[in-house]
Amino acid sequence: MNGNVIVIVGPTAVGKTKLSVDLAKRFGSEVINGDAFQVYKGMDIGTAKVTAEEAEGVPHHLIDICDPGEDYSAANYQHDARQVIKEMSAQKKIPILVGGTGFYIKAALFDYQFSSSGANPDYRRELARLAEEKGGEALFDQLRRVDPVSAERIHPHNLVRVIRALEVFHETGKPFSDHAQEETEQPLFPFLCIGLTMERAMLYSRIDARVDQMMADGLLKEAQLMYQLGLRNAQAMQAIGYKEFIPYFDGEISLEDAVERLKKNSRHYAKRQLTWFRRQMPIHWFDMAEALKDFPSKADEIYHFILEQLISK
Repeated sequence: MNGNVIVIVGPTAVGKTKLSVDLAKRFGSEVINGDAFQVYKGMDIGTAKVTAEEAEGVPHHLIDICDPGEDYSAANYQHDARQVIKEMSAQKKIPILVGGTGFYIKAALFDYQFSSSGANPDYRRELARLAEEKGGEALFDQLRRVDPVSAERIHPHNLVRVIRALEVFHETGKPFSDHAQEETEQPLFPFLCIGLTMERAMLYSRIDARVDQMMADGLLKEAQLMYQLGLRNAQAMQAIGYKEFIPYFDGEISLEDAVERLKKNSRHYAKRQLTWFRRQMPIHWFDMAEALKDFPSKADEIYHFILEQLISK
């Protein structure tokens, strides 16, 4: 089983953290964060960062590794995650990569090349925000207009490559297809991907309840501190759970409206996460509704499934 990576993905609030800790204890393993914003210090409540109590002594990597004013790209994450995977594998431990940021997880696992040619992190973030607001289809339509050759080569749902192609065209004025190297779909590490899901109404109810709990735990104060530090335009402040409060701090909307926006954005994000993972990666899906009533039984089921899959390889 050495050399394999266990990947746990799924929408926000579905139960990834609890399951990953359970599996890490069973396998004698450690967890690698696969969330784009948990890398930032001070963003604990809004990103649902694992607490010391929840971690139950299981080491977690790539959490709190940079300040919220810093830029931390998918290329940075790719480098750091691969390094941790290699170190853990050398120690005969099975890395457990956990998160909801599909872009980052796929970049870590597959041979995707982040070229410096035509790089513009600000424009890249602008495109990512556009995709979040209007969907990836809007970006693909834009690519089809400026670089039809790349649009033929790139799958419409491969947001990583769509953004990269648009970024290169924006910076160089030349189509990405003129100098792009084909991305291989072969993984760099053998991996087994477990996807967690549940019926949509139940998931949305859990998301709304979690936002209410975050507010009770002090999310507003956490977001306000970042705002007061002048980070409103920082990459970190674009995270769901923080950006919704900027209009409130500016005096443009009520706190009630900001919280409702947060719930709505979180629900929409969960839907996009499920869509992305189903289209982008080979995943074995498990319904976590049963885990709400009997978590140990569901954890046992998933553990034994993983064990059988790894042994059979």
